[in-house]
Amino acid sequence: MTNGASTIAPDTVEREALTPTPNSCALPRRLADFASFGEALDYAAQGTRGLNFHDPRGRLIRPYPFRELRDDALAAARRLIGMGIHKGDRIALVAETGVEFAALFCGAIYAGAWPVPLPLPTSFGGKENYIDQLAVQLGSSDPALFLYPAEITVMAQAAAARHGGRCKAMDWASLTTGDAPDLPLPAVSSGDICYLQYSSGSTRFPHGVAVTHAALLNNLAGHGHGMHMDRNPTDRCISWLPWYHDMGLVGCFLSMIGNQVSTDYLKTEDFARRPLAWLDLISRNPGTSASYSPTFGYDICARRISNQTNVAERFDLSRWRLAGNGADMIRPDVMQSFVNVFAAAGFKASAFLPSYGLAEATLAVTLMPPGEGIRVELVEEERLSGSPRDLSRPARYRAIVNCGKPVRDMVVEIRRESGAALADHHIGKVWCKGPSVMHSYFRDPAATAECMVDGWLDTGDMGYMADGYLFIVGRAKDMIIINGKNHWPQDIEWAVEQLPGFHQGDIAAFALETATGEETAGVLVHCRVSDPDERVKLREVIRERVRSITGMNCVVELIPPKSLPRTSSGKLSRAKAKRLYLSGEIEPLEMAA
Repeated sequence: MTNGASTIAPDTVEREALTPTPNSCALPRRLADFASFGEALDYAAQGTRGLNFHDPRGRLIRPYPFRELRDDALAAARRLIGMGIHKGDRIALVAETGVEFAALFCGAIYAGAWPVPLPLPTSFGGKENYIDQLAVQLGSSDPALFLYPAEITVMAQAAAARHGGRCKAMDWASLTTGDAPDLPLPAVSSGDICYLQYSSGSTRFPHGVAVTHAALLNNLAGHGHGMHMDRNPTDRCISWLPWYHDMGLVGCFLSMIGNQVSTDYLKTEDFARRPLAWLDLISRNPGTSASYSPTFGYDICARRISNQTNVAERFDLSRWRLAGNGADMIRPDVMQSFVNVFAAAGFKASAFLPSYGLAEATLAVTLMPPGEGIRVELVEEERLSGSPRDLSRPARYRAIVNCGKPVRDMVVEIRRESGAALADHHIGKVWCKGPSVMHSYFRDPAATAECMVDGWLDTGDMGYMADGYLFIVGRAKDMIIINGKNHWPQDIEWAVEQLPGFHQGDIAAFALETATGEETAGVLVHCRVSDPDERVKLREVIRERVRSITGMNCVVELIPPKSLPRTSSGKLSRAKAKRLYLSGEIEPLEMAA
């Protein structure tokens, strides 16, 4: 197997000798019309496109043509089979962005096994929480083999031991040495399981989403057609999204193979330290760019620009064709701020591509047609909450973003709790049906039956349809009910964020039970004020702002910055924030007496 990016020291490489894989290729582009993912990689390997890995400053350190990926994957498959891996075995892989994971993931598929991408350590939660998360997901997926980068050997081995030592655990370099035995590969059909994907919130009670080859390829074709990849031969993807989350794994790795698109990668942790390197990579692309991010990625970039930065000189975003938004509630105010900052560099608001998806649908459910940009509707909060209009108070509105039309072969319905379909502009539960909806939750028939009915998937999200477009309102389970009135946590969080000094992600709102058994709102707020007296004043200002939304006093706690947990995709985890607060792991700051 070829050396990965992590083994190449940038200062020892002759950079002039490194040529990125090209945007254009003589091989005719096929939009994922294959019977299996292995067949998709076989086809992509006939061309010259591929993957390209970059250092923290955005410098190319490893071009990886699809041809080379296929060779390495086939060698890995034969080594796995030689180790005794059988068709249907699970292979857990810590999903570091690099050639090793790419080859091993594809190699597991060639071997007929089911790769299971697991997360990398994050800055939040510490070593023990990460070990617990790995151990829980190992217990859920029950792999025959657990592979990881050598740098996290201690934590990975601890997780394997906590799992009970029921799988062989080894760093992936140990698998890539020596010759691959000349062993036959198993036959793979489109109905076979291709991989297991844990959704971003899968921690304490994980659900492994089983995705077949047919479901994967149908979804890859859906966003290939939906993004007009067949009409744009010079498209190139630029991504920093983690490969253990569905948007990074499916949208920016597997789709690039299935639809034959060259891609430039920054590691997620490198983006977190130097987010503008993402925009530098887009600027250097001579062709058209397609790049995705949750809202917070655009927010970070806009806020990193200083008054001294000459945006027009540093960046050229005029060829950014698709600026995808997804994985979280899309904030139109944040998107407008991004436009305000980067319009001077040629960025066009029409490039924004809002979308909606989830791991249980493989990835994409809806996409905005390219070129339509972000479209919003102002909706009264009473309508969002399902409450009668209170004529004694001024009307309050929330901007709801249009998340586009269903991808090819996908059907979306809005339903009442009774299951009856709702007409346009009526808010209810979002259901979807199509060939890319998951096969099942792995070894969890009860959870599968709870969300799957006659081929329809209950997404757990609330929204409404209008003229064929989907608008997402929020997660049904996040609803806070106070005195019989429904409140969305986003409304509370967004209201507090309008106060000076706060940013997106600084506030988490969730339901709490009072001593009398009634429900109220708990609001945790990142505080950067050190003076205890000023903290008291700030809390009162926040409490008054929350009261204006809910009509009553709620529990408001100031907590240290960076205390609020995030999911693997980077979005706020309200459920985990609530759990950590109630357990005492998130401690409020001291206040003046």
